[in-house]
Amino acid sequence: MGPIPTQRETIARGRGAPVHPSVGECTEVGSAGECTEVRTEVGTEVRTTLPGSPLAPATARQLMRSALTEWTELGLVRCERLADDAMVAVSELVTNAVVHAGTDVELTCRLDDTGALVIEVCDHHPSRAPREHGGDSPYETPEYGRGLRLVATLAESWGVSYRTGAKTVWARLPAEGSAAADEIEAYAGERALERGLKVAEILAPEPQRAERDRDWLGRGALSFLAEASDLLAGQLDETLVAALTGQLIVPRLADWCAVWLEDESTGRWGSPSWSGAGSGAGWADGTGAAGPRLARVWHSSENRIEELRRALDKDPPRPRDGLRSGPEPYPWPGDALGPQGIDGTALAYRLIAGGRPLGTLVIGRCGLPRFPDEITGLVEDLGRRVALAIGAARQYARQANISAVLQRGLLPGAVAEIPGLRSALVYEPCDKGGPSGDFYDLFPAGDGRWCFAVGDVQGKGPEAAVVIGLARPWLRLLAREGYRVADVLDRLNQLLLDDATEAADAAARALAAAGGRPMAPGDGPQTRFLSLLYGELVPFAGGVRCTLASAGHPLPLHLGPDGEVRTAAQPQTLLGVVEDATYTSETIELRSGDSLLCVTDGVTERRSGTHQFDDGDGLAQALSGCVGLSAELIAERIRRLVHEFGGGAPEDDLALLVLQAE
Repeated sequence: MGPIPTQRETIARGRGAPVHPSVGECTEVGSAGECTEVRTEVGTEVRTTLPGSPLAPATARQLMRSALTEWTELGLVRCERLADDAMVAVSELVTNAVVHAGTDVELTCRLDDTGALVIEVCDHHPSRAPREHGGDSPYETPEYGRGLRLVATLAESWGVSYRTGAKTVWARLPAEGSAAADEIEAYAGERALERGLKVAEILAPEPQRAERDRDWLGRGALSFLAEASDLLAGQLDETLVAALTGQLIVPRLADWCAVWLEDESTGRWGSPSWSGAGSGAGWADGTGAAGPRLARVWHSSENRIEELRRALDKDPPRPRDGLRSGPEPYPWPGDALGPQGIDGTALAYRLIAGGRPLGTLVIGRCGLPRFPDEITGLVEDLGRRVALAIGAARQYARQANISAVLQRGLLPGAVAEIPGLRSALVYEPCDKGGPSGDFYDLFPAGDGRWCFAVGDVQGKGPEAAVVIGLARPWLRLLAREGYRVADVLDRLNQLLLDDATEAADAAARALAAAGGRPMAPGDGPQTRFLSLLYGELVPFAGGVRCTLASAGHPLPLHLGPDGEVRTAAQPQTLLGVVEDATYTSETIELRSGDSLLCVTDGVTERRSGTHQFDDGDGLAQALSGCVGLSAELIAERIRRLVHEFGGGAPEDDLALLVLQAE
């Protein structure tokens, strides 16, 4: 078996190969999922995209047969055995992708310089577990689930390339065909009674497999570990790490594997004792803590996975030493592996990172009294990388949880209801894993007054959270003490120049220390700017009186019932910049049908190429088209227009508040 190849792009055609005009690719897909049109592409390469349905393998075979016929007529393919091998390989690879991923499948077949045929099948779920299928699928044969082994037997090399959001399985078939083709010609169905015996004979463990193991370990082990490290390091979910571990190990290093995960805060393995029996049983440490959970089971034959899972769930690993990575013997679950899996060997590896046990990896291979030392050593190295990836995923999960709790503490639990006024809010932080730099508030201030604020702190993360954590409570305190709008901004400006800078600097130092790095020149004391739109609302008989001021913030827009849009405040200096700044306020009246739109710069500065959403008063034009809409519909329409303007996901936090007089 070939190693996982380095990530690469597919070459358009063999170097120096002529371009012929009739070999094509599917360009349209009919209602049944089959290709309905073939058009000319490159003479020594065909490629197509197939729907992830049971019809895909048959369509792939049809395309492969057409290409091979054309190449044979052109003298590019001279061996009939290659054609037979190609039909088996393309069918198995496409079937495997459909069953495992369920996405559209991209198929590429090409001849290289030596005349060998390279088949590449790409799906878009590199870590998705196999799904159950009914027994009437047209591609379920007695050897279902063993396709990669058949491909490995036919190919001189094969492997997997991982990219973000995609997995490509490739196989290279030699120009003269594979000698193993004669042994599996029954695969096509001509001698159905002999088919099972022949396939079993080819796939059963034998000395040839040990020779392939040694050859693969000699050529590809280091590449395998390097690419496995890259693949695992990018994952932020421990369950996904477990799923990828199974794909990396089976069938390359073992026939099956399982990953147990345990809570590092309760997984005390010093002197464990067995508790209970049957599914759901586990280990306890005398404190009542739950034992490990079986996160993932993988088998080279998909129809064995559920039965194997049930057997393993009853018998979790029993580590002798919690801080020894292994390997340790593990009981062989023979009854769960069918007639061909009665005998075999299994090993358990503790997954340890940072001196903490995080779980256990168990691998098994049928028909062998023991694993080769080369395999056990390679899996132990892989296990260390898996443990590091699980530890990193858990650290990320902890930080994300802390950030979510902190974020909830920085925002109001509920938006106040104001007599005679409807409000609608959209709040979308760009970084779901950390505190946002945008904040909002709408609260009662006493004496028949309500106050609102929409703000944006320079930067994000802990430093921004410190500033918001100071500004929002001070806003509420000053408002409830009866300070006017302008006076509130004056005092908040002085607060930011004093306490916020000092506190944010302390947060930056703590963050640098937690990361184990010295303070960089830019990490020193810095002024933390705050742009803020702040206002006071007082209902009266005919509407709501609004007194407001903008400190370096996008100006609020007033929408009248006639569709006229005008700014409702004057631009003033950012808070936390000028020590002796003096702020002023304006007062407007919101009457029935009037709306006030307040946004952060995530709306006005949303980019599409070199253009921004608010170029040429774009926001005002968008608002003018919202006449007659409710506050909720205005907020949703502006949000949708902002998203559509940039095409992709927003690159900045987004907050907008709509106030509408009833």
